[in-house]
Amino acid sequence: MSKIAITAFSSISPLGNNAAVVWKKYLDNEHCFSTQFLDQQNTSVAVLDQDSKELVTAIRESDSKYKLLDDSVLFALAASRKAVAQAGWNKNDVFGINIGSSRGATSLFEKHYKEYIETGKSQTLASPTTTLGNISSWVAHDLQSVGPEISHSITCSTALHAVLNGLAWLKAGMADKFLAGGSEAPLTDFTIAQMRALKIYSRVDQTKEPWPNLAFDFEKNQNTMILGEGAAVCCLEAGEQKNAIAYITGYGYATEVLEHNISISAEADCFQKSMKMALKNEKLEDIDVIVMHAPGTIKGDLTELRAIEKIFGNNLPLLTTNKWKIGHTFGASGLLSLELALLMIQNNTFIGVPFSEAQNQTKPIKKVLVNAVGFGGNAVSILIEKP
Repeated sequence: MSKIAITAFSSISPLGNNAAVVWKKYLDNEHCFSTQFLDQQNTSVAVLDQDSKELVTAIRESDSKYKLLDDSVLFALAASRKAVAQAGWNKNDVFGINIGSSRGATSLFEKHYKEYIETGKSQTLASPTTTLGNISSWVAHDLQSVGPEISHSITCSTALHAVLNGLAWLKAGMADKFLAGGSEAPLTDFTIAQMRALKIYSRVDQTKEPWPNLAFDFEKNQNTMILGEGAAVCCLEAGEQKNAIAYITGYGYATEVLEHNISISAEADCFQKSMKMALKNEKLEDIDVIVMHAPGTIKGDLTELRAIEKIFGNNLPLLTTNKWKIGHTFGASGLLSLELALLMIQNNTFIGVPFSEAQNQTKPIKKVLVNAVGFGGNAVSILIEKP
C-alpha cells in the first residue's frame, strides 16, 4: 500500500494529556487504578489524571453549548484540538473526521433514562446530546471543519476501525487529510454491572495485590479486566510528509465466526487473519514489537497469544500491552495502544509489562504492530513504521 503518514497524535487518559508526561509515566512501573464506590461496592477503575480533569472542566465551561455535553464528547474535543494544532491544520483545511465510541454518551444517557423512569418525561436535549453521531459532529463544530463527519461503534476495535475508515478515504482520493480516533467515558454503575454480569471484571483487591489487572499474565486463574476512560486521535495524511511521526504501512481486519455473542476461537482466527493481512508485504523478522489487545481476561489474553504464535512461530517479536496500566478504555483502546507504539518508536525503548518475564530489546524499534478486537470478533491490526 502507499504510505499514509501520521502527522500528529494526541490523547487524554489516566496517563495525562501531554506526550512527555505520558512517556514518563510509561517508564515507571505503577498502574493508574484507583478504588471508587461504584455499583454499590468498591471498584477498581482508571480515571483521568487531575490535569486532564481540569482541562475537561475548562472546555465544558468555555461555551454554554458545551455544558450539557457528555464526557465522551469533551474528551474527544480535548484530544482533537491538540492533534490538529500539532499537525498545523486550520479551518481552511478540508479534512474528514471519524471518532467512534463503544458506549457513546454513557453517563448522560443513563442520567436521562433515570429521569424518564422517575418522571415519565424526557429532557429537551436528551436525544441530540446522547446520539452516537454527536461526538464527531461536536468536534467538527469545535474545529470549524468542513469535511465529512462520521461516528461509529464497533465495540473495542472502534478506534482502529476509525483509522481503517480514514485510510479508505485517503486511498480513494476523497480526502487528503483525516482525523481518526475513539473516545470513551464508561465509568458508570450500570456499565460496571454489565461487565460483572459477564464475569470478566476484576475482583482483585488492589489494597492487597500490586497488580489489579493481570493483562498479559497468561496463567491467571480469574478474569481481571478493569475499565478506564479517555480519548485519542491521530491526524492522517496521504503520501510522504515532512512532519510525519510515523507511517502506516500495513493494515488488516477480520471477523470471527461466532458461537455466541462474545465468543472468540481458541486460537483467535480473526487475529490470525487480520495480522496476516497487515503483514502480507513484510518479513516477519522485521516486526519489532506487537502491542496486544490483551484486556486482562483469561480467554482474551491467551487466544491472542496463540494467534501470534501461529503467525510468528518461535520467533516472536517483543510483546506488550498497556491495559495493566490504564485499564480497558473500550472504543478508545486501540488508539491508546497506538500511542504506546508511537512512543516506543520515538524513544527507541521497549515498554514491557512489569509482572511478566523480562523481554530484552536487542535492536532499534522501527516497526510495531497494534492489535484490537471487540465483542463480535471484529479484529483490526495496524502496522506503523518509523519515518
